[in-house]
Amino acid sequence: MEFLEQNELNDIVGKNIKYFRKFYNLKFGKMTQEQLAELVDVSTALIGNLESEKVSQGLSIYTLYKISIVLKVPMEKFFEKSQNFDEKVS
Repeated sequence: MEFLEQNELNDIVGKNIKYFRKFYNLKFGKMTQEQLAELVDVSTALIGNLESEKVSQGLSIYTLYKISIVLKVPMEKFFEKSQNFDEKVS
């Protein structure tokens, strides 16, 4: 069994949050970082840091749970490496 380094896991989760927020935009309507932060009751800076490729930001399981509810994505999807992050989703 191989474990990911914490920075690598943070990167995967952050990229998935960004990916699924943009996917939400296509499927349900506009969801900005500010709106997501407000709905999840965290700072906009936290969402920005999570989605940033320059910052390694962790988060609590409870916050990830709330993000999954708001974005209508099963929580386990945030841990998958298989998302095509380079695919253009606007």
